[in-house]
Amino acid sequence: MLQQILHDMYIDPELLAELNDVQKHILFYKMREEQLRRWREREAWEALAQEEGLRPPKAKRGMWLGAASDKHIQWLLGADGEVWVWIMGEGPGDKPYEEISEELIAERARLQAQREAEELWRQKEAEITRKFRDALANEKARILAEKWKVEMEDRKAAKVLEERIHEEFKRKEEEERKRGEEQIRLQEEQRAKELYWTLKQAQLHCQASEKEEREWEEQLRRSKAADEERSRRAQRARDEYRRHSLRAIQKGTVAGLSSMFRELGQSHEREAPGPGPPQPLPVRVSRTWERPLRPVSRDVIVRWFKEEQLPRRAGFERSTKSIAPWFHGIISRENAEDLLENMTEGAFLVRVSEKIWGYTLSYRLQKGFKHFLVDASGDFYSFLGVDPNRHATLTDLVDFHKEEIITVSGGELLQEPCGQRDSPPDYHLLFE
Repeated sequence: MLQQILHDMYIDPELLAELNDVQKHILFYKMREEQLRRWREREAWEALAQEEGLRPPKAKRGMWLGAASDKHIQWLLGADGEVWVWIMGEGPGDKPYEEISEELIAERARLQAQREAEELWRQKEAEITRKFRDALANEKARILAEKWKVEMEDRKAAKVLEERIHEEFKRKEEEERKRGEEQIRLQEEQRAKELYWTLKQAQLHCQASEKEEREWEEQLRRSKAADEERSRRAQRARDEYRRHSLRAIQKGTVAGLSSMFRELGQSHEREAPGPGPPQPLPVRVSRTWERPLRPVSRDVIVRWFKEEQLPRRAGFERSTKSIAPWFHGIISRENAEDLLENMTEGAFLVRVSEKIWGYTLSYRLQKGFKHFLVDASGDFYSFLGVDPNRHATLTDLVDFHKEEIITVSGGELLQEPCGQRDSPPDYHLLFE
């Protein structure tokens, strides 16, 4: 699906509305990279063609266009037939020039102070996050290093202890964040006052032409800085996902606890293999029909699910014939939010998507909802565009994010599955 978007350089607005902010940032970043790649490829081809004499050189911008050009400038004329001119501060209803100048200086000072405060807060936030992340990791390592002598019932106690420690560090981190925000805010106000008087003194000693030139340069610099910040933000989001995923694989909570219980000799948890359903395998499913690029109707989605997803046991609980409590059929975003409305934060469900060949994971926030697209058009399952983790089954993806957050910024952790409300269930057409 992502390759198709980059090939067409277009994403349907309905599909774009399904993406969260992090996915949008990285998707736009990837589209920008593809634009630059095509431009460089075209420039290289044109240079080669010009060297071999296959086409004339391109005309430089700013050269005389000749009589064939239809470009021209038309001036706006006043009632007297002359070119209409407006002088700021002297037109009917205009504020005095001194008042306009004061407002411009105050606004520039406020924006400069705001930018400096944002940079200070980014540094402070990174420092706070790193501090508490390292402290939490050390605390987990200390707990796991202790030789606990626990039985099966202690698994839940260990989990409760870990959650309590996590909440305590989270509370302390939030308190330090608030103190840092208040400190940055006070610095921003003080800096705004200092910049105001600095700019005021500079304005009294500069000519009008120099001031206009500075304003133009400042506007150009802001535009470039905004473009660079968008690129850095998308790159940071992708790097954070990569680092977070590596940490989840190497030092994940699930892996650590599982290793601890194995070392304590919990061998009675293992079960001998029986005649139950086979484990799903990440194999390529051969299709007997030509799948369109996008779902065009519910009948086509049902056929896709039966022919491609049922062999992969999508929607089933692991190693059983039971359908997972979080699985739902082809329901709308509004129906999903209605099901999650009265549930607590962390509740979730997975529904068959009408936008892509895949699913949508709907998640309950404390206030509101989030929806994440899950791409299933290939031989694996992953969040569209941003998730570096590829899961062999849909159940693997859900179980992974019960222990590891979905996004670094949101901290979403799957907790309580949202089941069916009506009878027959909304997925009955998929299994008929």
